Amino acid sequence: MVPLSILDLVPVVQGGTPREALQRSLDLARHAERLGYTRYWVAEHHNMIGIASAATSVVIGFLAGGTEKIRVGAGGIMLPNHSPLQIAEQFGTLESLYPGRIDLGLGRAPGTDQLTLRAMRRDPRAADEFPDDVQELQAFFAPEQPGQRIRAVPGCGLRVPLWILGSSLFGAQLAALLGLPYAFASHFAPAALHGALSLYRQKFAPSEQLERPHAMAGVNVIAAETDGEARRLFTTLQQAFTNMHRGTRGLLQPPIDDIDTYWTPVEKLAASSMLTHSFVGSRETVRAGLERFVAETSVDELMVVTTVFDHDARKRSYEILAEL
Repeated sequence: MVPLSILDLVPVVQGGTPREALQRSLDLARHAERLGYTRYWVAEHHNMIGIASAATSVVIGFLAGGTEKIRVGAGGIMLPNHSPLQIAEQFGTLESLYPGRIDLGLGRAPGTDQLTLRAMRRDPRAADEFPDDVQELQAFFAPEQPGQRIRAVPGCGLRVPLWILGSSLFGAQLAALLGLPYAFASHFAPAALHGALSLYRQKFAPSEQLERPHAMAGVNVIAAETDGEARRLFTTLQQAFTNMHRGTRGLLQPPIDDIDTYWTPVEKLAASSMLTHSFVGSRETVRAGLERFVAETSVDELMVVTTVFDHDARKRSYEILAEL
């Protein structure tokens, strides 16, 4: 099996609070470190009551401060929401505090809705400048040049490793052009996975950061003692994607016995298509599914998302996966 990492959306469950969600994430990060996972990422989302990672760099500092060895980072920072200088300063500070442990994944999506974009004072056209912003960020992390008048302090010369995140051919092409590792969001947007990976590998140009292409794919994994138990836990994620289709995002809901009583046939089709790369079941079922996925994609690393209502069941799923 390829190296395994974790993407944590810091979910807020029904009956819970953001504070409790953040504490559970720290507990899970420590658990992941003990189990030998490679990296632990959180993602930037705004105005979503079910996700507590809006202040992404703050959350990363909280998790890194509570762990010792595991790499901690952003999967990702939505760069058009920020100035490259500010992100260089934030992640330069994190790298200074936790040297050799910080990753910076970059995306160009807003991570929110149009109304919230205006509240954030974000220019909707900023996504068009994403390639330039990535290169500006790289420059802030590079060693200081003669005559350089603007520096990231901390940040200058620290070379925090950058990743490009994406769910389309655009990110794949940019990652290849800049010689950066690439992470594809196949855990919720599977359609362009194979085309994006192929383009990334074909067009990859070696860089100072990376000699050979390194591709990571996001997958949903829910492992339990039996297939039936895992499928029941999976109904929490199925409800969440159904609610997304309805435009009614909310807190993470507990599992139910029969998902077909919750969604319509049209909603089932929409949610299931987004959840194509979900591996749900006992250890044998999950092992077979992941081995098949890795063989088909030749990815170098898996970024695992486990969206489960019960915290102990979530931890147990990651334990079973680590045992594989």
